[in-house]
Amino acid sequence: MPAHRAALYFITSVLLSLTQGLGMNLITANLPQIQGSLGATTNESMWLVAAYLAPNVSLSVILIKVRNQYGLRRFAELGILGFVLVAAMHLFVSDMQSALIVRFFSGIVASPMSSLAFFYMLEPLPPAKKLGLGLSLALTNTTLGAPIARLVAPGLLEIGQWHGLYLLEAGLAMMAFAGVYTLPLTAPPRAKVLHWLDFVSYIFLALGFGLAAMGLTVGRFYWWVEVPWLGVMFACAIAALTIAVLIELNRESPFLDIRWLTSKQTLHLAGVLLLFRFALSEQTSGAYAFFQALGLQNEQLGTLAWVILAGGIAGGVACAAFLKPGREPLFHMVALCFLVIGAYMDSQATNLTRPEEMYVSQALIAAAGTLFLPPAMAAGMVSALQKGPNYILSFIVVFLATQSLGGALGSAVLGTFVTWREKFHSAALVEHITLTNPVVAQRISQLSGAYGRVLTDKSLLNAEGLALLSQQATKEAYVLAYNDVFLVISVLSSVALAILALHIAILSIGRRLSPPAPQPSAG
Repeated sequence: MPAHRAALYFITSVLLSLTQGLGMNLITANLPQIQGSLGATTNESMWLVAAYLAPNVSLSVILIKVRNQYGLRRFAELGILGFVLVAAMHLFVSDMQSALIVRFFSGIVASPMSSLAFFYMLEPLPPAKKLGLGLSLALTNTTLGAPIARLVAPGLLEIGQWHGLYLLEAGLAMMAFAGVYTLPLTAPPRAKVLHWLDFVSYIFLALGFGLAAMGLTVGRFYWWVEVPWLGVMFACAIAALTIAVLIELNRESPFLDIRWLTSKQTLHLAGVLLLFRFALSEQTSGAYAFFQALGLQNEQLGTLAWVILAGGIAGGVACAAFLKPGREPLFHMVALCFLVIGAYMDSQATNLTRPEEMYVSQALIAAAGTLFLPPAMAAGMVSALQKGPNYILSFIVVFLATQSLGGALGSAVLGTFVTWREKFHSAALVEHITLTNPVVAQRISQLSGAYGRVLTDKSLLNAEGLALLSQQATKEAYVLAYNDVFLVISVLSSVALAILALHIAILSIGRRLSPPAPQPSAG
């Protein structure tokens, strides 16, 4: 393929990834800012995220078979057309109800976009470079959406609130539409792979994954034990997934190979992916949430978003340049080292910490993400291909479950942990706030001084000062809680690094002690 045509395929891949990434992250990164335009509370606005995730976490599974049966070209054209139409629907949203409906359909049409972005990145590359260079660049593209959403959001919100956000997405979708219709992909042979039981299994799989994703997204805002319908959601999710497993175990040609999914090797891979996805939540649910607790908004976090974007791209380029079969453990060790260092640096934060003091740590964590995922996905795909092409679908389920549901689980666990630790630190701090303490009395007097010109009642003045001191204590408790989160992630990453190093050492010793393979005799 000529270089200029290959460049067009790469640009189309970036456009597709950016369009899909912004569609997912524009809401997540700007929930406080769009609540007013939709007339929603914080709890209600989280349903916008849940509505998107509900179909999105599982739809790619069935789309793989649909693509194989009906052709890649038709899949690409209909997929991008659907995305353009739903992106335009965002411009007509005026209330919370219509926003929820549009976000649900947005989650549906976004599912083909990620796979199309992969195909367009791999299309111009020779087979020898698809798993190394192609996979690294394609997965790096998936990290662009989150920081760019925070960079462009302030200006777009000034233009038109919710509509301003999605005017950009609609424009990007139209550009990607032109790229897909102009640049065809090499279509693999079609095959009749769909069976009616596949759709039955998928319905239960989608129901289980969707309910779990929604429950994990909104659970910590309504609080886990306060509303009974959360328990009903998780119970129905478990029941639906159990039915899907029972159906697949009793089929001659299963949609998903449950026995392979529950094998030791696959469970190990899933555990590693889930642990790392959980650790990477330090950036999305940790650092950004920390600064929001201190009162900073996206306008003040712009340079930090640029640093995170640069760190992710640097890690992806390094992975693309040096990734080869057999080097996966080395990349994982480097990524874990970055996580350990970055999370520990963040755990030293105070209420005076500002974004520039986290540039190095957040760049390391962003690089860790793009250094870890390509080797892990390449190793998983090779393992699945060794079993046969049919196992690719089962591996995709593992990867999607650990990344999509793993991201929701990471945010839920970290958010819940922050709430628990904030209550603990608040109780410890409030114990020392007594009016008989001269230091506390002096501090209350200083804080109430701002109201001295408008309040003449001494008791009211002291009450205002005490309220301001309580606010400062709450902010300090949140700082301590986020420090606990960062430290826990650093410790978990350190344990994972030690286990990985021990595993590599055991394998190395085993290879040295094993007898050499017999050489064929000459003759």
